[in-house]
Amino acid sequence: MEIITADLCDKYSDTLLIADPIGLNNYGGNTGFWGKIHTVKCFENNHFVRAALEQNGTGKVLVVDGGGSLRCALLGDMLGELAVKNNWNGVIVYGCIRDSAAMAKLALGVKALNTHPLKSVKKNEGEENILVHFAGINFTPGHFVYADADGIVVSEKALAL
Repeated sequence: MEIITADLCDKYSDTLLIADPIGLNNYGGNTGFWGKIHTVKCFENNHFVRAALEQNGTGKVLVVDGGGSLRCALLGDMLGELAVKNNWNGVIVYGCIRDSAAMAKLALGVKALNTHPLKSVKKNEGEENILVHFAGINFTPGHFVYADADGIVVSEKALAL
């Protein structure tokens, strides 16, 4: 099903949170994607990103608050493949990804600030399924996120598409 955030804004603007256009670029093979929000908060460390993507992601989008760091990548092609294997609809990273050419071939929505070739460290530090805030809005676990080339919107409830 095609996601068109402009149409969702036309129909539901009074109930949506609309993300500020902070430069989150599309890197995955699916430009439009949506799902129930699952969150990770981590900084230059993707241990919790991997742990989340190892779970069943059917109907979900992983939202990663990486603190906006541009010094390393929190998601690469191996984790992207893991996300596809475990049925995640997409990953939104407030930080960087790597392996962008390979990521573009995956049946996965991916948005991130930029690319960086350096992988992150692997420490058991971070938090999962907490409210995270970036792009001027809250991403609350269990709410729904909709993303396409025009932007990102969040709704407390699933929307009729």
